Amino acid sequence: MPDVKNLCAKIKMLISDVDGVLTDGSVYKGSAGEEFKRFTVIDGAGAAIARAAGLNIALISGRHSEATAIRAAEMKITELHNGTLDKRGPYKEIKEKYNLKDDEIAYVGDDIIDIVIMKQVGVPIAVANAYKTVKDISVYVTEKSGGQGAFREAIEWILIQQGRLEEVLTALQDEVQNPPETDPYH
Repeated sequence: MPDVKNLCAKIKMLISDVDGVLTDGSVYKGSAGEEFKRFTVIDGAGAAIARAAGLNIALISGRHSEATAIRAAEMKITELHNGTLDKRGPYKEIKEKYNLKDDEIAYVGDDIIDIVIMKQVGVPIAVANAYKTVKDISVYVTEKSGGQGAFREAIEWILIQQGRLEEVLTALQDEVQNPPETDPYH
């Protein structure tokens, strides 16, 4: 078993699949062809925790979806590669853009199209409902399933391994209780 604390100590970015990780993998189609997906606010809070910790986030989705783009924007995730079955190209772009090495990246996945990237990164993470082959190559398998808070669980697990979760949560609580007088985002 690898030393997960040492592996996680190097992590600067979390890359995640979308369908099956941020969602339960279901896609709902309306009679006019509109698409609906169910996301949980728990994972949105996870993205805020990651930002507060200085952990970059990127999403690589095998399926193009406007619902995914809207949810990524709501979560303030600007690094979205939407509709790419071969995730090697986006992965390489992300590494170059952020000047990262494989061992500085964690990846959360659930299906066979994620395996090629999961084998490259320093910390591969599978969600509870992932296929066995994905779980077999992961250093951590979440207790929660995709669409049920697994993304946030992965973020918190990395921060626990880094020994930083409590300080990040305390800083977030302080920020919520004592917001700045001016909005720093405008």
